[in-house]
Amino acid sequence: MNVFDRVIAAVSPERALKRAGARRKLQILDSGYGNYGASVTKKSLAGWLYGGGSAREDIQDNLSVLRQRCRDLYMGVPLATGALKTCRTNVVGSGLKLKSQVDYEVLGISEEEARDLECKIEREFSLWADSPACDLERLDNFYELQQLAFLNWLMSGDVIATLPVTSRVNMPYDLRICLIEADRLSNPHGDTGDPHIVGGVETNDAGEVVAYHISTHHPLSYEFTEMKWTRVEAWGAKSGRRNVIHIMNRERIGQRRGVPFLAPVIEALKQLGRYTDAELVAAVVSGMFTVFIEKESASADGAFGEIIPEEAQVDADDDSTIELAPGAIVDLNEGEKAHDMNPGRPNTAFDGFVIAICRQIGAALEIPYELLVKNFNASYSASRGALLEAWKMFRMYRTWLANDFCQPIYEEWFAEAVAKGRIPAPGFFTDPIIRKAYTGAEWNGPAQGLLNPVQEVTAAEKRVQNGFSTRDREAMEMNGSDFYQNAAQLRREEKLLKEVKGDGTGSQKEERPGEEPGQSSTEPEK
Repeated sequence: MNVFDRVIAAVSPERALKRAGARRKLQILDSGYGNYGASVTKKSLAGWLYGGGSAREDIQDNLSVLRQRCRDLYMGVPLATGALKTCRTNVVGSGLKLKSQVDYEVLGISEEEARDLECKIEREFSLWADSPACDLERLDNFYELQQLAFLNWLMSGDVIATLPVTSRVNMPYDLRICLIEADRLSNPHGDTGDPHIVGGVETNDAGEVVAYHISTHHPLSYEFTEMKWTRVEAWGAKSGRRNVIHIMNRERIGQRRGVPFLAPVIEALKQLGRYTDAELVAAVVSGMFTVFIEKESASADGAFGEIIPEEAQVDADDDSTIELAPGAIVDLNEGEKAHDMNPGRPNTAFDGFVIAICRQIGAALEIPYELLVKNFNASYSASRGALLEAWKMFRMYRTWLANDFCQPIYEEWFAEAVAKGRIPAPGFFTDPIIRKAYTGAEWNGPAQGLLNPVQEVTAAEKRVQNGFSTRDREAMEMNGSDFYQNAAQLRREEKLLKEVKGDGTGSQKEERPGEEPGQSSTEPEK
């Protein structure tokens, strides 16, 4: 207690006690994080406007605005478009391909039998997946639907798919995929405050998702039709069949709807787009060298060389605008003077500033700057490091897409194939472990590519020789091919090459005049 506090204590003990309590509270506040990020007394943090809530207040209540702004960025800002398409091309590419991985040990069959079964499964799946008949709208095949689902996942934060059943001519399988945009998954008749229905996702008291509420048409559409909602149960009550596939990436506990991929960098992308547009316009204007003629008296005659007649002007009704054109000569009225203006374009600082902002955007999106703008001017080591870092993110998203979209659909298709007798799978419907053994699969997408093929192929050979990897995995990583198909093709090529060369040694026998091709003579030459 200082002298001032002693004086107050002598005059008013109650006030002295309050001062001591307040001082004690400040000591508690200014401990640990209270001295740093949670400080409320530092001038650098006193003006920080902060606030937050649960996942519902922070995410769900802002999703409509986030979705529409992210779509607008995709349609109008090249950097945003490039970021989404870069992810789509590297994660999905031409589509994640099925590679059946039957667990033959659980099924009690030999490796050869498992390989034959895997070939049959992949052949049957291709019959369904390669055809647009797998799409309820009959527009895209399974691999094109993957691209569409993934791009909408990034753009809107999530996407849902239902699995209806309908028969079609010349297609033995009836399973269909129906993709639904995120906006249609919404609360019936708006937000009613029901804690069990958030963003169209219904849960029970335990927090388990039990149903989805899907509107009949898009809520942002201009259609003048009555909006209705259909309640679709997440799982079949009797069959346990999966009715709805919800693709999203959760970042908060209790979150029920996904956040658009560009949400953290919306402001940076929009401002960068505006800055780029302004610099582009300024550069165009600076390229229009305009001459102004100053005269002592006004003239109604058009200026000599004027090249934008009134009927050709973009906004002739607006008197506050002057439309310029390259080489224009503009007449001035009496008393008016023209002053030259140098906009200083192209701006020499433009490139450095944009690069700095792009690096921050790339860091937030986990896309290195070099890959974000497709500019590889750095060294080999730096470029390789950037690609390796990017592929960590691409593989993560590919795994999510395979687990949340491809594999569930594949398992539903497999169940139909077994039920219709097109694939023999004893015990599939009776034992879950057998079902899992039959439906094991890998989903392979586009390969990473090689910056230095010689070094990377040599490294792959050493990994295989030392047991760190397999030929099948290395073939998939390098060019996305299948080792077994490569080996079978090589065997056919070698057999054909030996037939062409004429014998198994690789040397072509010389044919004598009059001999039939392949016929040899034992008579000595004369």
